[in-house]
Amino acid sequence: MVLALLFQTGIKCENHTGAMILLESLYGIDSSRIAAAKRDRIDKQYYVDFAITAEDVKDSIEEAEAFCADLLDFMEKLHQGEISRFREDAVRLLEGPDE
Repeated sequence: MVLALLFQTGIKCENHTGAMILLESLYGIDSSRIAAAKRDRIDKQYYVDFAITAEDVKDSIEEAEAFCADLLDFMEKLHQGEISRFREDAVRLLEGPDE
């Protein structure tokens, strides 16, 4: 869903951390939920010292659905002027200070 938002505003990002930074600094969207999901995925993919319950899985799914719904709502409200501004802000963000 984050990728869809980036594409909608003409931005290509192939890095999870970069996408989270863009969510915060460009769109003003709190990325803490996606950051927590990334940490959980890493912990469960690479480490074996954890226990997971059906309730944990249910909570994770509900959190992902809520995050996607919030992003979809944000995307549906975008208009062309905002999209252009996001693109311009992204260019400035990537250029860095005073370039």
